[in-house]
Amino acid sequence: MSSAKRPGTPGPGSHVADSHDLIRVHGARENNLKDVSVDIPKRRLTVFTGVSGSGKSSLVFNTIAAESQRLINETYSAFVQGFMPTLARPEVDVLDGLTTAIIVDQQRMGADPRSTVGTATDVNAMLRILFSRLGEPRIGPPSAYSFNTASVRASGAITVERGNKKAVRATFERTGGMCTHCEGRGTVSDIDLTQLYDDSKSLAEGAFTIPGWKSDSQWTVQVYAQSGFVDPDKPIREYTEKELRDFLYGEPVKVKVNGVNLTYEGLIPKIQKSFLSKDKEAMQPHIRAFVERAVTFTTCPECEGTRLSEGARSSKIKKISIADACAMEIRDLAEWVRDLTEPSVAPLLTALRDTLDYFVEIGLGYLSLDRPAGTLSGGEAQRVKMIRHLGSSLTDTTYVFDEPTVGLHPHDIQRMNDLLLRLRDKGNTVLVVEHKPEAIAIADHVVDLGPGAGTAGGTVCFEGTVEELRAADTVTGRHLDDRAVLKESVRKPAGALGIRDARTHNLQGVDVDVPLGVLCVVTGVAGSGKSSLIHGSVPAGADVVSVDQSPIKGSRRSNPATYTGLLDPIRKAFAKANGVKPALFSANSEGACPTCNGAGVIYTDLAMMAGVATPCEDCEGKRFQPAVLEYRFGGRDISEVLAMSVDQAEEFFGAGEARTPAAHKILQRLSDVGLGYLTLGQPLTTLSGGERQRLKLATHMGEKGGVYVLDEPTTGLHLADVEQLLGLLDRLVDAGKSVIVIEHHQAVMAHADWIIDLGPGAGHDGGRVVFEGTPADLVADRSTLTGEHLAAYVGA
Repeated sequence: MSSAKRPGTPGPGSHVADSHDLIRVHGARENNLKDVSVDIPKRRLTVFTGVSGSGKSSLVFNTIAAESQRLINETYSAFVQGFMPTLARPEVDVLDGLTTAIIVDQQRMGADPRSTVGTATDVNAMLRILFSRLGEPRIGPPSAYSFNTASVRASGAITVERGNKKAVRATFERTGGMCTHCEGRGTVSDIDLTQLYDDSKSLAEGAFTIPGWKSDSQWTVQVYAQSGFVDPDKPIREYTEKELRDFLYGEPVKVKVNGVNLTYEGLIPKIQKSFLSKDKEAMQPHIRAFVERAVTFTTCPECEGTRLSEGARSSKIKKISIADACAMEIRDLAEWVRDLTEPSVAPLLTALRDTLDYFVEIGLGYLSLDRPAGTLSGGEAQRVKMIRHLGSSLTDTTYVFDEPTVGLHPHDIQRMNDLLLRLRDKGNTVLVVEHKPEAIAIADHVVDLGPGAGTAGGTVCFEGTVEELRAADTVTGRHLDDRAVLKESVRKPAGALGIRDARTHNLQGVDVDVPLGVLCVVTGVAGSGKSSLIHGSVPAGADVVSVDQSPIKGSRRSNPATYTGLLDPIRKAFAKANGVKPALFSANSEGACPTCNGAGVIYTDLAMMAGVATPCEDCEGKRFQPAVLEYRFGGRDISEVLAMSVDQAEEFFGAGEARTPAAHKILQRLSDVGLGYLTLGQPLTTLSGGERQRLKLATHMGEKGGVYVLDEPTTGLHLADVEQLLGLLDRLVDAGKSVIVIEHHQAVMAHADWIIDLGPGAGHDGGRVVFEGTPADLVADRSTLTGEHLAAYVGA
């Protein structure tokens, strides 16, 4: 660690304050870390590497960054801390030399329909002020240009309690910019009633076509049939206007069904609560397919998708309204703002210009401000979060990045590297969790964790320079210079999926044939139109399994067994073997320990201080009632099964008296994607980004489809894990599936049978197919950015 001085007695002429040049971590035990001790040089760029699940995020985010944030929060008063998230002190013995941490993680931006690129970066706030000062005609304050602010008018008497109470008449008015029809969402949702029921049938004849709603036994259906609001023997199309209104939109009321008090509610609100409020990714495939069929979103006819009221759209600066400005590509908007010269708002224009220029500099000039934040990819969201830090005058802070190269074409990675180095050169400590060799190459210091994942990881295998890492005998060191080779022979297509005149987002009337029965990789610079082409043109029908980048959601009660559906066959097997109900073997249902409600721990809320979690004394953290643990299957109780790793469970359920084919099949898929080390009951909240991505892939592999569409499956994967992923993709193709992969990783490109390259640039400079053919042809051609980088990668 030659780049950092160790703290100690300062040399002649140096100040004692200059001796604190290290962040010292001793005895870190968060998640799978095993008493990790490491010294990290300040004002340097340190990269943390290791296989997915080795403990990188546990060390960097859950230990160093978390403690920095906790200590900063403690500087506020107890009153203020009461409004802030409470953070527990990480499991670590010593943490020295911390500075303020600014975290730029990979968490996708919230999918709130009201959140856009403009609102997430404060650019919209500046534009609203600009239009309220310069827009003609003048329509009001900045709130009059906000699609999140509704117009309000009120008048009446108010009582002022000041000495003698007296009533005074008051009026209140606020002008907002929200479109009243779509309430600022830009789209209106519509539920297709034909997907909910067959109106030629009565409820008694089984009119409902909603998955799981059977007329004879399902409680929900019985509530409608016996509510008294409708005639269960009359076809729905013959309902009177009142019956239909009660049936579709009835307010919640208590009704008695077979002597039991239940709640009756109209069908539309019932569907919205039952299906539309849940995470689509966590639904079973047939339920998810139903939701996608039944709900349609159309552009608001009144505001034409701009979200703004007519008044806000009518106010203009140089013939441009705020809606026009938000719809422009940011690089074009930057040029428009640069042409504005008005001394009265000069500071505002300077700040706005600088922020828009940062967008362009970071490679996001192709975005528009009205782009919904939830549609950004992981890489785009991370770079949008970086915008606010690029122009910061802060120094001596710690910037923490989680795979900043995610979603970046090799051409864009160099630009990201330059930004990271610029932050370091301003005197900041930059900590980066990363897998890409191009990003590891710029590190001043490398910390490699491992040697394996999960319980096989959690130790520091190497510390030193990049050159020393290359010579080190660690998994990362051995794979750092790995370069894929082009395949000698490629598979022949067994047909093609024709896409004609595709115009989603920035696509410019693209015509392309996507070959089937092979491994087809769609590539191109970030923003060139890859996702628009595939997700927008390949319908997610019965034969298409689409695995996008949306994160899986789960509480601390969710685990790999519940998320993949593995727990269902296990519960049934336990129930059958012991002659009891399956619900007993769920920690979220009847079998839960009554003391901790199946959580395994007791949470004590300490107001503005971090809450304390202590293992439940009654169930000893096993989450189940003692009576449930007496039931055994294959010699194990349910808590012992959930404590198994995937590999152990695969062996347990694969043969002998515990043989359960349905469970074994799911476990095989988890093993295939490289998650054999995960324990079945491990909370989803403790999984790394790469582990979550592969867990989602394993779940989708169970769906019966002929075409698999994967969106950047290498996200969060170590160089060694990518080899395993390529083997999995090969097995899918060899099994007769068609695999379409949207990807930037050159190893996946080199392994493809066919490549479709989009570009040549991003935004309106992209949206065209610039190459179709085999990887070897792309390397030989070198006519595109992808071709140049792939040729360099394979050493051609």
